[in-house]
Amino acid sequence: MQSLSTRHLLGIKDLTESDIHLILDTAREFKDVINRPIKKVPSLRDITIANVFFENSTRTRLSFELAEKRLSADVVNFSASGSSVKKGETLLDTVNNILAMKVDMIVMRHSSPGAPHYLAKHIPANVVNAGDGTHEHPTQALLDSFSIHQKLGDVAGKRVAIIGDITHSRVALSNIFCLQKQGAEVMVCGPATLIPKHMAALGVRISHNVREALDWCDVANVLRIQLERQQIKYFPSLREYSLYFGISKQMLDELDRPIVLMHPGPINRGVELTSDAADSHHSIILDQVENGVAVRMAVLYLLAQL
Repeated sequence: MQSLSTRHLLGIKDLTESDIHLILDTAREFKDVINRPIKKVPSLRDITIANVFFENSTRTRLSFELAEKRLSADVVNFSASGSSVKKGETLLDTVNNILAMKVDMIVMRHSSPGAPHYLAKHIPANVVNAGDGTHEHPTQALLDSFSIHQKLGDVAGKRVAIIGDITHSRVALSNIFCLQKQGAEVMVCGPATLIPKHMAALGVRISHNVREALDWCDVANVLRIQLERQQIKYFPSLREYSLYFGISKQMLDELDRPIVLMHPGPINRGVELTSDAADSHHSIILDQVENGVAVRMAVLYLLAQL
């Protein structure tokens, strides 16, 4: 059996192209499993996984928890809001206390970039990065690629526009790495204030015109405006952002060919997407949610074999 080249999933940057294809191929098998009448398999019956979330999360935490339970793992959920972290306990002490309870794998979200990498160097358990600050969110990029595969047959040769708040998005960076490793062309689009200067060095196209991006791409992956991460104002108002960078169903219908519309959620309806666009036939947003469980099952299963 093929195995991953790394015992942790810390970022897409650390994965090889064959790692990505192995995860996506395994996810296809698990997607068949979760669409059966009996959705559980005993693959991780003797494995204990701790979901350690130092930042708020709904979709990602629920998706991981469901994936773990579908694999028959024992699951421990840890939330920083009601923990000894509030009393000054360090990250390493917190996780070592969890490991003392004989946990085999840690799924962690943290507000500090690099926190999962720090953890992986100091503990024996497998570590899965469920999002670290504005750095990476590898399982989101993998499920996005899986969703493109399912809809269009392949990622190689496709043109993908990532539109919105690139500066504050961990999804954008992981997606760029993941798509490029599979042979896709990538464009980032948004206001100049929300596109970091280093983007050009990553070999992506840059646009500040949403219509130009939609005309160019096969897939539009639209990102949320992350107001909670913005310490200063990057644009005059949400209304103005929506006017210049918001996407409506009418704009999609006016294109000379159909494109695929994606969004990692949660959607700010009426800001980056109108409701009729989000719910249109162009959209595979709910497919992304379903595919997220299959991809996370694949990641957990493959790491548990190492």
